Amino acid sequence: MSNEQTPLWHFWQPRFWPLWLGLGLLRLIVLLPQRARMKVGSFVGGLAYRVAGSRVQVAHRNIELCFPELSPEEQNDLTRRHFQSLGKMAVEMAMGWWLSDAAIERLVTIEGEENLEQPVKDGQGILMLAGHFAGTEICGRYMKDRLPPMAAMYRPNNSPLMDEFMRRSRAQSVPQLITKNSIRELLKALKNGTPVWYAPDQAYVGKNAVLVDFCGEPGMTNPATSQLLKSGKAVLIPFFPMRNADDSGYHIIYEPPVENIPTDDIEADTALVNKALESHIRRVPEQYYWVHKRFKGRPEPYPNPYIQSKG
Repeated sequence: MSNEQTPLWHFWQPRFWPLWLGLGLLRLIVLLPQRARMKVGSFVGGLAYRVAGSRVQVAHRNIELCFPELSPEEQNDLTRRHFQSLGKMAVEMAMGWWLSDAAIERLVTIEGEENLEQPVKDGQGILMLAGHFAGTEICGRYMKDRLPPMAAMYRPNNSPLMDEFMRRSRAQSVPQLITKNSIRELLKALKNGTPVWYAPDQAYVGKNAVLVDFCGEPGMTNPATSQLLKSGKAVLIPFFPMRNADDSGYHIIYEPPVENIPTDDIEADTALVNKALESHIRRVPEQYYWVHKRFKGRPEPYPNPYIQSKG
């Protein structure tokens, strides 16, 4: 995908004015100290929790399915904290756009870099297993000088103005953006030894989807990770960012390469990928993206768990 930029003055039409206003407010919030930014984000997320009825229902249903061991009160509390985290994630997205490299350097710590050393030294392709977690934009900026030039899978935003901002942001840390349908480009990157950020954690209802447990609940899942590793002769290394509990900054975890993958058993490989994702979700459950309908599109006899929700 080309990283060619569209001049921002192209988006002068009145339909973009509300978004421009929101972006301006985010720009002001980024000027605040870190903990103040997060307090504002938490406040905004708390407001969203009160008004975003259908998405609150989706998030709460996901949490009910994935954390049945929690009491109803604990599930409600986790849903509320998740929306506070979503508000912080909006601010973090803006921080990824506008903070300087030096400011980001002061916010991020890292562990497990040694897990990347040998694959990078060998020029082996690295499929960086990721998910939709808090801190991703910030940590992506932090990583740019610590890895060879990276590539990332990218889904264009429905708003052309937001899409332009997001592409500009990600171009600061990822020279090569690959759209979700450009599998040949992705494989070429892996074969050239390029680390590729890849997040297969959301629901997938394509013809090759497999029904595999996700946090203990069967969900339709993209099995492509196994095939990409095999075709690209790549290693799978989980890359997980997280927001510090005290909102002071962020921490990146590079886990050791996932063993015993790929195999000829696509479903077993996909289950292994989901297990790696689940391990991090359970570290920081409120920081995962629960407003997505992760368990949609399942075949009979599995019911639609969102039958009461809209949107």
